[in-house]
Amino acid sequence: MDVSMTLWVLTILGLGALIAADFFIGRKPHEVSVKEAGTWTVVWIVLAALFGLGLLFFGNSQASGEFFAGYITEKSLSVDNLFVFILIMAKFAVPSHLQQRVLLVGVVIALVLRTIFIAAGAAIIANFSWVFYLFGAFLIYTAWKLIQEARADEDEDEWEENRLLKSVEKKFGVADRYHGTKLFIRNNGKRIMTPLMVVMLAIGTTDVLFALDSIPAIFGLTQDPYIVFTANAFALMGLRQLYFLIGGLLKKLVHLSYGLSVILGFIGVKLVLHALHESGVHVPEISIPVSLAVIGGVLIVTTITSLIASKRQAEREAAAGVTDADDTAKDSIGA
Repeated sequence: MDVSMTLWVLTILGLGALIAADFFIGRKPHEVSVKEAGTWTVVWIVLAALFGLGLLFFGNSQASGEFFAGYITEKSLSVDNLFVFILIMAKFAVPSHLQQRVLLVGVVIALVLRTIFIAAGAAIIANFSWVFYLFGAFLIYTAWKLIQEARADEDEDEWEENRLLKSVEKKFGVADRYHGTKLFIRNNGKRIMTPLMVVMLAIGTTDVLFALDSIPAIFGLTQDPYIVFTANAFALMGLRQLYFLIGGLLKKLVHLSYGLSVILGFIGVKLVLHALHESGVHVPEISIPVSLAVIGGVLIVTTITSLIASKRQAEREAAAGVTDADDTAKDSIGA
């Protein structure tokens, strides 16, 4: 897709306006209700859908299909990121009325850092086509690793600060408590960060780690930097509302890791096939419609099986609770 500099500027200005509007609407710290989160989640999804349709009418079906495939993939991977965001919020004991501010600024930081990743990835791909082999191999390895972790049933109970965050904290110092929405305060004449600033940096920089698999994944669906950027932007900008909407439901998506591993493995294979094709080897390439069908189908199946498994687990726990209560009552009578 041939994108002019004018379109790039207008797109960035438009996304900036949306972020500013989102910040203005939620500028007053408050606890986000499920209704509010649900409404804005729908708004962001509709905006993404309208953008994808705009690519169809003003661009072509290829660009539109690549955007939707990339958006759905990035959105599904971002849901997995929410698990870590919850751990970060818990570790820093972020007051509920400040969590939306943390997520908004953290997501903006993540978007800026991802833009740098996308630009670097596009430059590498343009000059070194063999990098598709590396991207493909990395995604297949990541898929295998996800399956191993899911089978081991390893729960991430703690989140550790990365080196960058530790060095920033050491340089500036951190206050011992939150000071409303202030990011810096004066303490004995020295300017130090508040915990709110630290957790914002934690959310933003931690997302970079997730970009290590999500960026190669979307480049496996499209090599157009414009589509890669906009798909990431729309997926990230709706993440804040999604956090409040499904935060309590995340634990029910017990098969999410399996679904994501299938998607990443599928895209990894697609990348390897594309690399072979670019090298002159006659191999079949996976089309965007097929990619959309596979990604959408895997997510639907994963969600259904997760909800069924969670329901059965809840029923078993309820039955076990009743049995324990009966045994306790019998013991009391016997005594």
